[in-house]
Amino acid sequence: MAEYTCLVVHSALFIIHVFTVWYNIRHVGDTLQPYYDLFTYKGFAGKFKYLTFISFLIQTFYFGLAVANDIWGSNVRPSDKKGKKTGLQTFMNTFLASVVYPVGTFVVMTFWGIYAVDRELVFPKHLDKIIPVWLNHIEHTTVLPFLLLEKCLVYHEYPSRKKGIGILLGFANSYLIWILWIAFYADIWVYPVLQVMEAHQRAIFICILMAFFISIYILGEAINRFIWRKEIALSAAKQKQKKVT
Repeated sequence: MAEYTCLVVHSALFIIHVFTVWYNIRHVGDTLQPYYDLFTYKGFAGKFKYLTFISFLIQTFYFGLAVANDIWGSNVRPSDKKGKKTGLQTFMNTFLASVVYPVGTFVVMTFWGIYAVDRELVFPKHLDKIIPVWLNHIEHTTVLPFLLLEKCLVYHEYPSRKKGIGILLGFANSYLIWILWIAFYADIWVYPVLQVMEAHQRAIFICILMAFFISIYILGEAINRFIWRKEIALSAAKQKQKKVT
């Protein structure tokens, strides 16, 4: 029954994400030419310079993997007496903990945080004519509830904190280098909030965002530990017993 529930929920979320990505690519842009704006929207690199778009592709990929894992992989918990954890499940555990959850949560919290201060810095009013309200909320709001649902629905074994945060910071720094290269090469500041800052302010702001990334990871780890505390305790007991024997 639990496996069926996971498959139904993951399939529904995957369909929602695929449709949203298709709509974004097909209908959102400067020229309104089908699929043309994917690589040209707002200049160099098109939509691939925006963390929202990259993050949503990551969410879509993850829920696609989740469907595949429900069918061909495993969702083994420490309390399960039968079944063996597959490589796909192991990969998904690390992927969710280190990239999917923290990046998705970061997008939601930073978008609405900056929006509350000055929406023109992240979502200028003219975009209301281009991006439907439902699309904005699917990409910037429902991401977090969907990820929390995933945490409650499926047991995920977190990697070591050093490994998880290392992967997350690797992703964050790669994206930082990407948008700074775009600013240097194409003279396009992906986020206007960075353009209005002095160099030292920009450096401090980036350090704060990196610290925020780490705090989101630790909070996600704590939420997972709270939800699955019995399973984690059982897993720790099994590991301790193995060391003794």
